[in-house]
Amino acid sequence: MDRSSAIIEEFVLVPPEDRLYLLLDYAERLPPLPARLEAARDAGLGRVHECATPVFLYADPEGDRLRLYADVPRESPTVRGLVGLLVEALDGATAEEVAAVPDDLLYRLGIAQQLGMRRLQGFAGVLRQLKASAAEAAVREKG
Repeated sequence: MDRSSAIIEEFVLVPPEDRLYLLLDYAERLPPLPARLEAARDAGLGRVHECATPVFLYADPEGDRLRLYADVPRESPTVRGLVGLLVEALDGATAEEVAAVPDDLLYRLGIAQQLGMRRLQGFAGVLRQLKASAAEAAVREKG
């Protein structure tokens, strides 16, 4: 079972009223942005513009795998949890594995109904940008 499938299973096994608490665990586990990427973030590079919260995503190739990094303010724990979930599930994945993440992931996790339309749209932007960044990083690695 791949990591994203394991995370989906983890969420569906938790009672619906506890799923947001599980998401907050991912917010706490999101590692800090490496110092080498802080200048890019400060310059606005990697920003997910669909999010009202300032979310920054980066994918670096490491062989045929991708290292994923993100920065989300601690003051936005739900958004930070959503991004943290993706980073934990997909760090070390191939570009193809990132591309295979279902666009309806939040519905599969059973938390879409609790998030509201703005967060759903923001998460869709995060996922689109992550997939595009992964594809670009894979091309850079091959080139």
